[in-house]
Amino acid sequence: MPVEPAPSRWNLDEQQQDDVAQDLIAVGADLQPGTLLAAYRAGMFPMGIGDDGRRPIGWWSPVRRGVLLPGEFHVSRSLRRSRHRYRVTYNLAFGDVVEACGDPSRPGRWITPEVRAAYEQLHRLGWAHSIETWDDGGALVGGLYGVCTGGVFAAESMFHRATDAGKVAVWGLTELVFGDGDERRLIDVQWQTEHLATLGVREIPRRDYLRRVALAADVPLPSCWSDTPGPS
Repeated sequence: MPVEPAPSRWNLDEQQQDDVAQDLIAVGADLQPGTLLAAYRAGMFPMGIGDDGRRPIGWWSPVRRGVLLPGEFHVSRSLRRSRHRYRVTYNLAFGDVVEACGDPSRPGRWITPEVRAAYEQLHRLGWAHSIETWDDGGALVGGLYGVCTGGVFAAESMFHRATDAGKVAVWGLTELVFGDGDERRLIDVQWQTEHLATLGVREIPRRDYLRRVALAADVPLPSCWSDTPGPS
C-alpha cells in the first residue's frame, strides 16, 4: 500500500473554492508530499505562476474541468492500429517520463527541477505513477504521469515522440483505472483541449468535479497500485 506522508501544515479546503470565479485558487505553500496529497484530495493541483513554471506556486481548480469518465474513451481506427506498434508498461520508467514531459524545449513548459523532485518523492511513497509506451526497438516513445488518490487519477503531463504514442499511453491508463467497472472512478486531465476531446475528454463544472472527487474518495486504489509501495 502507498505510504501516507506527514499531513500538510497548510489549509487546503475544497470549500474555499466556491466563491472563486477563476481557475487560480491560491498562491504559496509548498510541494511537500502531504501538501500535494491534500490538494489533490480537495480537487486542486499545483503549477508555478513564475516564468516557465517557477515559484510562486499556484494552486488551480479550473472552473470548467477536463475529465475522462468510465466508458467514454474514444478509440479511433487509426489509434487501434497504432496500439499494435507499442508495448505499454506502468511505473517502469517514472523518472524518464517526468524528464521527457519537462523537456525545456517544449512550448508552455512548467515542470521545474523542484516539481520533478516533488513528484519523484510522491512516486517513492506509492502515490505518483507513470504509464510508458515503447517501440519495437525498446525506445521510450511516449508516456504520462500523475497522482492516484482513491478513485481519481489526476494526470499531470503527457509526451510523445512517435505517432499516437501518447494516446496509447492514455488508453493504457484507462484500462488500469477503469478496469473494475466502478462508475465512481474518473481521470482528471485539468483542462479539455481539442486534442484531448478527440479521446473522449469532456468538460464539467467545478462543483460537479468536486462532488465526484468526494464520491471517489473511498474507492480503493486500482489493484496494480495498491499492492506495491512504489516503483515496480
